[in-house]
Amino acid sequence: MNDDEHAGRIGTGSSVRTRRAVALGLCAFVCGVVLGIGRPQAACAADRAHPNVLLILTDDQGFGDVTSHGNKWIQTPIHDRIANEGARFDRFYVSPVCAPTRASLLTGRYHLRTGVHGVTRADETMRADEVTIAEILKANGYATGAFGKWHNGAHYPNHPNGQGFDDFIGFCAGHWNDYFDYQLEHNGEPIEFKGFIIDYLTDRALDFIDANKDRSWFCYLPLNTPHTPWQVPEKYWQRHKDQTDITIEARCAYAMCENIDDNMGRLLAKLDELKLTDDTIVLYLSDNGANSDRYNAGMKGRKGSLHEGGSRVPLFMRWPGHITPGTIVKPITMHIDLLPTLVEMTGVKHEQPSDKPLDGRSLVPLLNGKTDDWPHRTLFTHWGGTTGNRGAARTDEWRAVKYGKWELYDMIADPSQTKDVAKEHPDVVKQFTGEFDAWIADVTREGFDPIPADIGHPQAPLVTLPGHEAFLEPAQGKGISYGGRSGWANDYVTNWTDTHAYPRWPVRVVRGGKYEVTLLYRAPADSVGTKLRVQVGDASIDGEITTPHDPPHLTPHDRIERKEVYAYDWATLKLGVIELETGDAALTVHALNKPGAQVMHLKAVQFRRVN
Repeated sequence: MNDDEHAGRIGTGSSVRTRRAVALGLCAFVCGVVLGIGRPQAACAADRAHPNVLLILTDDQGFGDVTSHGNKWIQTPIHDRIANEGARFDRFYVSPVCAPTRASLLTGRYHLRTGVHGVTRADETMRADEVTIAEILKANGYATGAFGKWHNGAHYPNHPNGQGFDDFIGFCAGHWNDYFDYQLEHNGEPIEFKGFIIDYLTDRALDFIDANKDRSWFCYLPLNTPHTPWQVPEKYWQRHKDQTDITIEARCAYAMCENIDDNMGRLLAKLDELKLTDDTIVLYLSDNGANSDRYNAGMKGRKGSLHEGGSRVPLFMRWPGHITPGTIVKPITMHIDLLPTLVEMTGVKHEQPSDKPLDGRSLVPLLNGKTDDWPHRTLFTHWGGTTGNRGAARTDEWRAVKYGKWELYDMIADPSQTKDVAKEHPDVVKQFTGEFDAWIADVTREGFDPIPADIGHPQAPLVTLPGHEAFLEPAQGKGISYGGRSGWANDYVTNWTDTHAYPRWPVRVVRGGKYEVTLLYRAPADSVGTKLRVQVGDASIDGEITTPHDPPHLTPHDRIERKEVYAYDWATLKLGVIELETGDAALTVHALNKPGAQVMHLKAVQFRRVN
């Protein structure tokens, strides 16, 4: 087998994805009768086989962060307009944190089935053979674009371009660390943007809609606010800076949400301008509960919590002529339901692979008001490792929460979860215990082998291995560490005082050959003369720091002191060309000496194929 054939088997480039889609029966039919919601859909126009889909996902915007959910401190007229002109889902659930929600939303499957079980060091990476809604729609003739935060794998084929998106502008990490005049990526290559990040991402989504106005399109807009850092344009901050009856974090979150609202208004205006409103399904939701203590409709918990406030979020859905305005969906629903719902609403052809069973179900009956035959469901939540020690189960009546032992809440009599009634209802707890144990065994049966970063895909000539993806040897705090406490997104390797310590990345070289190696670094003057070795398997290349580079961090836009690491200007150190062999390996960076107090601050290692 030659290198290109090997890359095709391991990877999922666009041609490989297309062949796999056809094999799975994901071919398109050109036109016909699309399944209607509210009323039958008329025959398609000659140039549009299926309705467009605009899916807006915000980051850390809780259930209470919209006006129509009872929040008196915020104004979100566009959010509320979408709900009023379509459907509002009263009890819609996601996962308590970012990456798991995104994996479930994109695949219709519980995140643990997809390989996602954390938020950093590739625990957030979705397996490349998962079938996403983008792949399904693309196979049916849709143009597909994603603009914003991905957080389900940074390297091809786990990258958005390998998971069904023709065009991607944004970032793949769990959060970004400067929202003004900074850097993003466009289909794997670095770019710079001007202005506020949410305005910029919306601009790119508008460009995508304009460019594809004469065909069916899927626009995924995973906006990255109100996730921290607390940065927002001045005009939004001015509206909230003097609200002394709430926390400063709440004020900044509300300012960020109002910026989102204005940008959502721009999107709806574009649909009106292009006369696409009636041909476009618009969905808005958030990825988990609120990221600070603020109004949350009386629910217990916030982001990261297995209680109601950690995973109940808004879901508003509009499709004029198909969803009756003012529809309120009462039964419990979940992120896993969106893929089957969109497949039915768009009328595309799809046969789910037998080895990738869906966990969700289409919500079309609920949108049509057909609740009599809707099944009684138990929805499961998991967060924290890969065992069954932490999780939750939700029915229309109950919420069972497990932090080591089970708690039970009557969500009809006690929606704020003020009283644990587990002792009063041991039979209910026993039932949830059995169901949850069976569920966790099912969704974890494929295990969680580390997913290495691939080097050498033809579709990804540049691969950047950031410091926050590295495993530190020996353990953190012994001669080497991350800049922050846990090595979250955008972090770097620092406090490198022991030459026996080193960072390590699991990698897979899918095409052997020659690659240019570059380090992104900061180094004070006393680090000049430091000699370094980059090693991949048996191949290695050496370099030396000859130029100091230790600028201060970039801080001009924070409204509140941040907990994340700051953004910096990083220097590049080109080491030269290394020849790599195909196969799995460990990438390591070693300090051969230490002339100063520490080796350096290492942001990333880059590989660019040169032959």
